[in-house]
Amino acid sequence: MTSSSPSTHAAMETFDVVVVGGGPAGATAAHDLARQGRSVLLLDRAGRIKPCGGAIPPRAIKDFQIPDEMLVAKARSARMISPKDNRVDIPIDNGFVGMVDREHFDEWLRVRAAECGAVRRIGTFDKITRGDDGVSIVHFEQRETATKGFSVPTQVRARSIIGADGAKSKVASQQVKGAERTKYVFAYHEIIKAPEVKTPDYDASRCDVYYRGSVSPDFYGWVFPHGNTLSVGTGSADKGFSLRGSVAKLRETAGMSDWETLRREGAPLPMKPLPRWDNGRDVVLAGDAAGVVASASGEGIYYAMYGGRLAAESVQALLSTGDVRSLKSARKTFMKQHGMVFRVLSVMQWFWYANEKRRESFVKICEDRDVQQLTFESYMNKELVRKKPMAHVRIFFKDMAHLLGLAKA
Repeated sequence: MTSSSPSTHAAMETFDVVVVGGGPAGATAAHDLARQGRSVLLLDRAGRIKPCGGAIPPRAIKDFQIPDEMLVAKARSARMISPKDNRVDIPIDNGFVGMVDREHFDEWLRVRAAECGAVRRIGTFDKITRGDDGVSIVHFEQRETATKGFSVPTQVRARSIIGADGAKSKVASQQVKGAERTKYVFAYHEIIKAPEVKTPDYDASRCDVYYRGSVSPDFYGWVFPHGNTLSVGTGSADKGFSLRGSVAKLRETAGMSDWETLRREGAPLPMKPLPRWDNGRDVVLAGDAAGVVASASGEGIYYAMYGGRLAAESVQALLSTGDVRSLKSARKTFMKQHGMVFRVLSVMQWFWYANEKRRESFVKICEDRDVQQLTFESYMNKELVRKKPMAHVRIFFKDMAHLLGLAKA
């Protein structure tokens, strides 16, 4: 604990909430709290763009009022591609998946938070200490802009803190017990420009997903449309696997080797929710910092925004009542709503991505209409589909046939 005098307290800015990290989780939390009249500081490292396919399901568009102009593309089908080049096209019935470019989407979220009253600062989080009155002091290196000005050591007082500073969060590692248990997939993608003359097979409304060991030994590769650009990427937990080399091969396979590369990005992605999201006092985590990226699919934007909203609700309750137990509600509510999906996807990744034979079978199973409908209904609405019990029974027996080798891949 670091002590400071009352005169120092008076000279230091005090906020109800300091949100560390301005991605979808942090920006959503800052927006929600500022709308409720709380004094909010949103601290973000400007210029950092996370590698991401950019998929936004309808549930996210609805729940977080994402305007149509933020969608750079609308995916109306998905193509699953097996090791043997078996291709299964899955239509998205009666809807679409919105695609965003994180460079612009994240900034729009931050601007929206600021328009509701959140104070934005560009800087890098350092540490949290305590004043002699018990109130937290957030230390960070502040910059005038992302590219201009020297870093200046800065301190502000915070009655509460939301750690939304991504995978390998410094807030989590310093404040939340068990944060070191998170497992990671390392993701890498390239944003490339779509040329005027495209390949004959190119479809700007289709997401292509490659399940091949050469693309990733334990994950998958993707080619996702972003309007005038595309995201081409992959991920793996195997540190010896060349992600950049894999993307180069993927681009060659898709006929995109000569398309202009606009930027390259890489980062770790957590694959399991942390066992605890709060410090029992005044800190709660959200987004990648809390480990809420779905296994098997790698989806994170919706879960980050939902987790940011839950973190904001828990902090609002803490500030209103003083009851530190309120902070636990963020994880409890999230896992009640989505914990089963995360567990199922984790088992799917462990089993179906294990080798080429299983990947081939996995893509084969995706030909089944029951599988397609239940999968997309669950994905689009973020709820497990329970209203079609016979479809689940049929899928179970089909899966067993593939597992036992009774079905042809």
